[in-house]
Amino acid sequence: MMSASFLAVLLSSVPADAIGHGGTYGNAKGTELSASAHHSRIEVTQVSGPTNGDRGTVSATDVNWKPPPCWYEPVFSPAQLKNFAENDGDGDVGLRDGWYGSKLWTDHFKDGKDATTIFTTPSTVKGYKNYNLGKDGYFWRGVAPDLSTLDDTSLCSRLMFWVDAGKVPDVPDAPTPKTLAEYAYNKIKVPSTAIQVKPDTKSTVNLPTWVWLDKGRFQAVKVRAELPDTGLWAETTAKPVALHLAPGTSDAETYPASGDCTINDDGSIGTPYEKGDADKTPSCGITYLHATNGAPYRLKASITWQISWKGSDGSGGDLPDGTFATTQDMTVQEIQSVNR
Repeated sequence: MMSASFLAVLLSSVPADAIGHGGTYGNAKGTELSASAHHSRIEVTQVSGPTNGDRGTVSATDVNWKPPPCWYEPVFSPAQLKNFAENDGDGDVGLRDGWYGSKLWTDHFKDGKDATTIFTTPSTVKGYKNYNLGKDGYFWRGVAPDLSTLDDTSLCSRLMFWVDAGKVPDVPDAPTPKTLAEYAYNKIKVPSTAIQVKPDTKSTVNLPTWVWLDKGRFQAVKVRAELPDTGLWAETTAKPVALHLAPGTSDAETYPASGDCTINDDGSIGTPYEKGDADKTPSCGITYLHATNGAPYRLKASITWQISWKGSDGSGGDLPDGTFATTQDMTVQEIQSVNR
């Protein structure tokens, strides 16, 4: 039987989700979820906002911002750990430590034997007696949804450790409401940016193309992220604030000049075109200065979503704005005269 310390050395440089047994390792069913430090127990549900139609995730406008790479969370109750250790025993005992074989687990968590690890400080971890059965609490472990982005081996690296019920450990990388809010950032689904344009078939050189979106389509979207058995939760809200138009060519003018069309109080953007508006300047739109020659222009419409959060402890704040963009073909014709 390999020792725990030797096996930790063997696995220390391999992502947790890359080591398997029977090709099913990391499956989010049954004990497999508990076995992998790649999977989080955070539950994200949508509280409000549209749920039908085409939707997608936003991209942060701050390209340097990323959600937290890892954190600790509860994995096993004493009874659950006993069942896992004695009936499976293949999985991650830490973010970078995998134990394969029930004896490794029973030695440490049942029989009280110390474990030697690489990345934890101290490197020798005191064992437990009989899985802490009879105590109220959970064994916690580091979780990293994408271990390949975690270059610092000291982060979230502690061997699975005990925390009394109702408490969050006072250790670096412990989860907070902000952790949950940031985790939920990429789980928000916002509606696609399906703009309406007039003319809707072909635009004409030097004549404005009106752009608008009907009221009510772009409503705030709120999601709630909860970490079971901790009492921690956060609600992250994405609120639409502007539409940005990129004509697909430098030979164009946008209205407004910045290309940023604000969202009206009723949730609409721009003003719908009505008969007789041909001589007017749209509040949101484009004038193309040259006709397309073969390939159409690719008009890009991006909604900016202002993202904020509030947490279970009364904390809250702003996260980087997000954008969600769609493109559509614009054919522009050139004619010698126009009869209105």
